[in-house]
Order: sequence, then C-alpha cells, then structure tokens
Amino acid sequence: QVQLVESGGGLVQAGGSLRLSCAASGRTFSSYAMGWFRQAPGKEREFVAAISWSGGNTFYADSVKGRFTISRDNAKNTVYLQMNSLKPEDTAVYYCAATVRNMYGSSWYGAGEYDYWGQGTQVTVSS
Repeated sequence: QVQLVESGGGLVQAGGSLRLSCAASGRTFSSYAMGWFRQAPGKEREFVAAISWSGGNTFYADSVKGRFTISRDNAKNTVYLQMNSLKPEDTAVYYCAATVRNMYGSSWYGAGEYDYWGQGTQVTVSS
C-alpha cells in the first residue's frame, strides 16, 4: 500500500507556471505507475498525465500536451507535474494517483485504473 501527499498548488496568473509534487510513502514506489488527475467544480474528474514505473513512458491529455510535463524521481519517492502557460480553464483540484496494475492502451487515462489517491491540491489560475 502507498500513501500520497500532493503539494505545490496555489494561485497564479494566466501564463504563469506551477510545479506540483506528490510524495509517496513506502519502499515500493518504483513499482507504481503514477498519474495526475484534476477536478473542477461541477465537473467530473479528468485525466491530466501519467508516467510508467520507470519514467520511460508518459501520457498526456490533449488539453495539456505541450504545456505540462510529468516526471518522477524514484530515489525520492516523488512524482512531479510541471505546469507552464497556465490557463484559467486549468483551475481545479489536482490529484495524484498510483497503481500497480499492468497499464496499457486506454487504461492509462481511466481514474478507475488507479488504486491509491492523494487528498488533492488546489490550483487556481486567474485571468
């Protein structure tokens, strides 16, 4: 089992940047595929980005491709989400998620494929 704690959220102007971090407990972090999801008020939780256990494969939602970068440091048990060129529509609570399942194809994008979740961190982008 793994526990996840997100940090790095805040208020930023449109065009600005933030870096989210997700610190994981446990000694098997490198076994987990990791993802970032977000949920805006009144909307369903949506996929943002994911990364394989080795960091060799990354996946992005079309809405953030080219602006966001997911990475991980297995030595620090941490996954990051670098967010650049932020837009007001990026405003949401951002959640870190982990899974030990074998991920392939569209499974990377589904919230139901992830077994462990953090408490979320608020990102607000002002126009």
